[in-house]
Amino acid sequence: LDKVREAIVNGYFRPGDRLVERDLCAQLGVSRTVVREVLRHLESEGLVANLPNKGPIVALLDIEEAKQIYEIRGALEGMAARLCAERGSPEIVAALEESLTAIRNSYRDQDMAAVLAHTSSFYQTLFTRVDRHVAWGVVNLLTVRINHLRSMTIKTEGRGTEGPLQMSKIIDAIRRGDGEGAQRAAMDHVAAASAIAEAVLSAQKPAE
Repeated sequence: LDKVREAIVNGYFRPGDRLVERDLCAQLGVSRTVVREVLRHLESEGLVANLPNKGPIVALLDIEEAKQIYEIRGALEGMAARLCAERGSPEIVAALEESLTAIRNSYRDQDMAAVLAHTSSFYQTLFTRVDRHVAWGVVNLLTVRINHLRSMTIKTEGRGTEGPLQMSKIIDAIRRGDGEGAQRAAMDHVAAASAIAEAVLSAQKPAE
């Protein structure tokens, strides 16, 4: 399950690609029963779609659904950033800076899986250091779909520079204790990612 999910999120299997059970059995070294169970689970996560007369494919991400995911992200991450700024904790700033350094290094090394992992760590700090575990739980429910979108946006030209720069503005506002500025910076970052995702999804074509 983890291997197939990672292959979809990281773009090895692209939206619209057919997921042939026989091929997956050979690649993963498991039975067809296991492969079918994995595909059913990924369908429940929104990563796989089962089409009549075609079978399972990597789901084509829906633009309207993506917009709603980014709306939720913007609201929750903006709230968390504001609370971090109001908390005034140097430890929060240090933890966020550590994640951001790791994100920049991962972009430099072209390690997109690590970019995703350290980005998730950045946001986990943003929520959990101000005891917003319920909000983080909501974000976690969307993590697979969020990372599927991130896996596309982080690969676009200039994102390796612009994304970390936007995240550094969130940290700077938190360091200053500027709650409104931190909230605005977090929401601006999400809005920029949303615009990129919309452009990528608009050009998305199913595989033949």
